[in-house]
Amino acid sequence: MDVRIKICGLTRIEDAALAVELGADFVGLNFHPPSPRYVDLDRARAIRTAVAGRCRVVGVFVNAPREFIAERMTALGLDLIQFHGDEDEAALEGWGVPIIRALRLRPDDHGAPLPSTRADYILLDRFHPELYGGTGKTLTLESLRGRDLSRVFISGGLTPDNVAAAAALGPFAIDVASGVESSPGVKHDAKLRSFFRNAKSSR
Repeated sequence: MDVRIKICGLTRIEDAALAVELGADFVGLNFHPPSPRYVDLDRARAIRTAVAGRCRVVGVFVNAPREFIAERMTALGLDLIQFHGDEDEAALEGWGVPIIRALRLRPDDHGAPLPSTRADYILLDRFHPELYGGTGKTLTLESLRGRDLSRVFISGGLTPDNVAAAAALGPFAIDVASGVESSPGVKHDAKLRSFFRNAKSSR
């Protein structure tokens, strides 16, 4: 089976359409206002409509109030919720859809046991002191070798050049945002195509 692919931080309908054409299993919409990949409800609706029935849509939130998340859940019919901030475990409960919990690993965390969580999936990203994701900083992929990655999204600095190595580790999915962009929130056609081609060549 080919590795599942999540294209995150989409801001344009044409990028979302290309992602699903190439075989994306998930697309991520960023609802963290400070992010350059943030989308408002109108833009999110347009993207949601463009990919309807062709892949699952993930709402990405960072330390957001529950009411803010619920509003977007209702308006968009999100398929999954991704918590990418410092939320406690209680914030993950009661949503009725699968939950992705992002863990931002520091360099000295590599090889240490992953924290336990009630989330359905874990997303491994690289820690940055000021940013929540989309940093382009690369995880040490070798440190993940031999681990149970059956419910793990590998993220953090993936590009067309290193995605085959990440996919070969056998994660549940791989996740990319900045590694296939020409500028924040704007996906690069050739990079996106190369990312999919190289990801699927690993199996």
